[in-house]
Amino acid sequence: MYSYADLKYLSVPLPEDITHAREYGDYDLALRLIERKMAGGSLPEALVKRFELEREILRLMYREYTIPEEEAFEELKDGLGDFTRGEFDELILNHDLDWAYVKGMRHIHRDSIANLYKIRDDLARRAYERGKRENPGGPSPILDAAIAEMKAKGQVTARFKMRTEMTIRPDGAPKPVRVWLPIPCEYAQVRNVRITACSNPGAHIDAPQALQRTVCMEGTDDQPFWVEYEYETCNTYMNPDPAKITEDQPTFYTEELPPHIRFTPYLRSLCSEIVGQETNPLLKAKLIYEYIIHHIQYSYMRAYFTMPMIPEHAAVNQRGDCGVQALLFITLCRIAGVPARWQSGLCAEPGDVGCHDWAQFYAAPYGWMFCDCSYGGSAVRRGMKEREDFYFCNIDPFRMPANAEYQHDFEIPPRFLRYDPYDNQLGEAEYADAPVVKTRRAINHRMLSISGLECCKERPEYV
Repeated sequence: MYSYADLKYLSVPLPEDITHAREYGDYDLALRLIERKMAGGSLPEALVKRFELEREILRLMYREYTIPEEEAFEELKDGLGDFTRGEFDELILNHDLDWAYVKGMRHIHRDSIANLYKIRDDLARRAYERGKRENPGGPSPILDAAIAEMKAKGQVTARFKMRTEMTIRPDGAPKPVRVWLPIPCEYAQVRNVRITACSNPGAHIDAPQALQRTVCMEGTDDQPFWVEYEYETCNTYMNPDPAKITEDQPTFYTEELPPHIRFTPYLRSLCSEIVGQETNPLLKAKLIYEYIIHHIQYSYMRAYFTMPMIPEHAAVNQRGDCGVQALLFITLCRIAGVPARWQSGLCAEPGDVGCHDWAQFYAAPYGWMFCDCSYGGSAVRRGMKEREDFYFCNIDPFRMPANAEYQHDFEIPPRFLRYDPYDNQLGEAEYADAPVVKTRRAINHRMLSISGLECCKERPEYV
């Protein structure tokens, strides 16, 4: 059984021979080397823990980089028509395609081509014109309407009804299984959470303020597991005045949290370069936000568990998805002495519900404020200055935060390492003797209704 305390051992470096095998993509050899070293005994505890974690990472890597380079080229050529080898090479050189060596041959990440059409509008348009992709569309107008409503009223309150369901594909006769489904934490902008229905009446519901909140239920893997819930969000529009920031600032949420939130020499240097001589915590946070939205390219990432130090990965590679950008923001803020913490769960926009991560930071006398770097970066790419400014200190009301902390265990902890040991959005499931692999389970989040927002009342299809 893994302990969350063990995750800090990802900071321990690997021996050179294992590193060589890993970089070449010979994961089988890397696993054999680990087993050989562990069989010899007399290793330091930290190295043993690191090897145990690395075994899980290596098994994941085979499932992450699944598309041989030539196959990826042919798929893009089919989608784009006049796509050339030179264009493909440019995508590799520009790191628009995420790749790694597998057995010495370059393989593309399984989600990288889909991601390419999200970050490259020019390619998305070419594929759409050939009838190979759906219309990429434009920015959601409902967000602009919600932002305008928040600014006009100063505060908006909305009531959401949601349903989350997990199904498992059995492998043979039905077997007993335990399932965890995410539900809203009752804190920050969320209140009046109510579980209205559940597939398993005897389910365990975590405490309202649980840092990663779930409904835990048991049954057999041939049944669907679901929960329906309501919650209320209350979002106050924040436009803080830097001149009103007080000198007496708190020190909570300024510590390191290995293996990811660490104050490495490179991140200390980067933070110093970004912040310079600024001493105002609000302006420090704004400088960090502006750096990320202008310099860190949005990109889907491989499984977080395969990256030993996520914020540094983002700062070195200059790219990352919503969670990676949030972790970089939190880490740089903490280095700068600005309290910062995690929030994540779902973006529950009308007609579009999906997983999302963002951050909060603290500056007295205003208290906790929000920061969504990935939405801010999207606004920069589209030239939407009002949105860019809004997502520093604010978020839209269409959020379901299930997590108030990064890297935290459930009230009823799983017996095995979670599929996502850091976050809680896609649910978890396990048998008595093993976890349920991701390919055998599916989770669906569905909005049932929204009430309380004028911008939705004007659009009946959103209610």
